[in-house]
Amino acid sequence: MNQLAELYGFPTHLIEPIDWFQIYEQQHCPYIASKCTKIRKSTPDITIGSCTVTYGQERKPTIICPNRLLEQRQIFLDCLHLLTSHEPGNQLHVVPEISIPGGSVDYFLVSTKNNRVKDFVGIELQALDTTGSVWPSRQKFLHTVGIKAELEDTASHKTFGMNWKMTAKTTLIQLNHKIGTFENLNKHLVLVLQDCLMEYMRREFQFEHLNGGLIGDSMHFHIYSLEQQENQSYRLNLAARYSTDAIGVATSLGLQADANLTLDYIINVLETKLSSQTLLTI
Repeated sequence: MNQLAELYGFPTHLIEPIDWFQIYEQQHCPYIASKCTKIRKSTPDITIGSCTVTYGQERKPTIICPNRLLEQRQIFLDCLHLLTSHEPGNQLHVVPEISIPGGSVDYFLVSTKNNRVKDFVGIELQALDTTGSVWPSRQKFLHTVGIKAELEDTASHKTFGMNWKMTAKTTLIQLNHKIGTFENLNKHLVLVLQDCLMEYMRREFQFEHLNGGLIGDSMHFHIYSLEQQENQSYRLNLAARYSTDAIGVATSLGLQADANLTLDYIINVLETKLSSQTLLTI
């Protein structure tokens, strides 16, 4: 049966004792260092907190919240080599949610000198969408650790699944809309995703032409696995890198966005977002 594997960043089967009541009360996400942003529509004052689930007969841990990919900010460090104009002494910033033709980009890793942008990399995060709700599984888990949950939730036999097809299709549509902008500017766009999603995409779509992470390519795929540690916690690990260009990403889905965006426009937007809060710190 599919089950909740991580709640508010903590594994549900951790060997060490955990104060689940405190975790439940704080609703803190360790990956964004603030309150969880996943809100339940029917009860907006309560966050969901579900990061990862176990899925299928192999009970593979599957990430369902993109913020889970922000563990220790490693994904940003793994993009440093794509800042081809970065030099020692430059400062690094992580700027969230910048709009470009084709949609919004989750993060920009930016190299600056004297508060002027010298280079940047766009970074998109993609977790798995679910079919059905994880909420009953969450509530059942809370009940097992002594936290009161609604009876109708704990008694529910509803389960959830992974929405592989829609997640993959939506992801490729978005990449197809955005990559032209980055390629025209001679910049890089990186998609960060879990290995199981990449495996599905490679089976269902034409990905045979992918390269092995060539810096000259505009589109990069950084694939991460969740490795279980001795104490049963999970650790994000870079498993593979692939790359291609705008032609390689192109699909017949959706409409092409207008990629005629000047470099000055993106630089101006990024520079207005720079602050001590966006500095990349370890």
